[in-house]
Amino acid sequence: MPESQSHGNSRAVFSTQTGIHEQLDKLLHRHRSHPFQKPYTTYNQAAYTAALQAWKAAGKAPLIIDAGCGVGLSTRRLAELHPHHFVIGVDQSADRLSRLHQSVPELKNFITVRADLVDFWRLLHKDGITLDYHYLLYPNPWPKKDQLRRRWHGHAVFPTLLALGGIIECRSNWKIYVDEFAHALTSLTDQFTQSEKFSIHPYALTPFEEKYHASGHDLWRCQLKIPT
Repeated sequence: MPESQSHGNSRAVFSTQTGIHEQLDKLLHRHRSHPFQKPYTTYNQAAYTAALQAWKAAGKAPLIIDAGCGVGLSTRRLAELHPHHFVIGVDQSADRLSRLHQSVPELKNFITVRADLVDFWRLLHKDGITLDYHYLLYPNPWPKKDQLRRRWHGHAVFPTLLALGGIIECRSNWKIYVDEFAHALTSLTDQFTQSEKFSIHPYALTPFEEKYHASGHDLWRCQLKIPT
C-alpha cells in the first residue's frame, strides 16, 4: 500500500463561471481547422529522445503518458497498476520531479522527464506514436472565466493530444473543468462522454487527489477510448 500523507485543508475551486464556457466550441473549431505550429525547443527534444530511449530499452511495451505528473508519484503508481505497460511521466518542473523517492527499485517500467507537454505531445504525434492510456490528473484548472485558453481543452494543442489515441482520462475536483473536457472530447471525436463523480480506489493516484479527498471535495473524471 502506498505511503499516505493526507492533509485535509484544501480549499474548493472558486469561479464566477457557472457552466461550460460559451467560447469553447468556437475555440475547438478554430484549433481543429488550424493545427498548432511552433518550433520545438532544444531541451524538449532532448527530454523526448531520452524518454523514447528508455521506452525502447524496456522493450517498447504499450505506452502510457502521465501528463503533468508533478512529483511523479502518479507515474510510479500507474506503473504498479499497469505492469505490462511503460509509463512516461512528463512535467515542466525540475523541482517537483526531484521530490520523487523511489521506494520500489525493482520497478523498471516507468520514467519521469522534464519537458513541456505542448512539445512532447507534438513530437509523439510527429513520430506516429500512439498510446494505450493517457492520464491528465488534476491539471491546473485556471478557474477564472478569461483563462479558458490556458485549460488543456482550450489550448491549440488539444487536437494533437487526441490524435495520440488510447483511453484518455481527465480528473479534477472542479466539475466544470471535467464537463468542458468531456464536451471537447465529444465535439472532436463524435463519441459521447461525460463527467462522473468517483471515489478513489484502491488509493489516490496523486498527492492532490489524496488531499482533495481528505478535504471532502467531490472528485470528477471523464474517460473515452479514442481509436487511432
